[in-house]
Amino acid sequence: MEKLVHKSETRGKSNLGWLDSKHTFSFGSYQNEERINFGALRVINDDHVAPGMGFGTHPHRDMEIISIPLEGDLEHKDSMGNKGIIKEGDIQVMSAGKGITHSEFNSNNDKPVKFLQIWVIPNKTNVEPRYQQLSLESLKKENDFYQILSPYEKDEGVWIHQNAWFHIGDLKRNESYSYEVKDKSNGLYVFVISGKIETEQELLENRDGMGIKGKDTLTFKSLEESKVLLMEVPLKLY
Repeated sequence: MEKLVHKSETRGKSNLGWLDSKHTFSFGSYQNEERINFGALRVINDDHVAPGMGFGTHPHRDMEIISIPLEGDLEHKDSMGNKGIIKEGDIQVMSAGKGITHSEFNSNNDKPVKFLQIWVIPNKTNVEPRYQQLSLESLKKENDFYQILSPYEKDEGVWIHQNAWFHIGDLKRNESYSYEVKDKSNGLYVFVISGKIETEQELLENRDGMGIKGKDTLTFKSLEESKVLLMEVPLKLY
């Protein structure tokens, strides 16, 4: 088994005034040759957008882009004609494929919007762009991990062009949990959205991350009430 621990305070930082962002992996002006990706997991950006501000229209291609709002309301518009607002408890995915443009703005004028922007390298390129938005409310399980993303259109949660599965756990204090990797050739990246957990002899706290390779079943102990995101992704890119 191999572990890669990324403590919160070691992440890259950028602050544009209207955008305060922390980068787990190399992104924009933050470049670290030891933190390019974890297999197909290319980007985890922890973004805080000031009231009424946001990202103007910009392009993407050949990337699976997942947004998970943590607080506030994020307004989305894209070149496919989609327009709407995603909020805490939702998940959004765009398969950029052969090319899209989109914009994202904080639709609130009195508070910031906070969200995770995650990029996964796809296993197919030049596909037709697609958009999907979903409320996670019906998928939630108390005190356990629940699936929010998979490779399959008819499975629980949203789907992407990659052999990947995402789960979220809303974990009670002093409880133990386990996760079994779906594909034994995949790795698992653990990201603590809030709280404090122990896994594989490591203490992970708010916004810490850890990649784990070569282990099929992982156990977690929550030292306090915690929200944890598990991202299972291929380690080899084709």
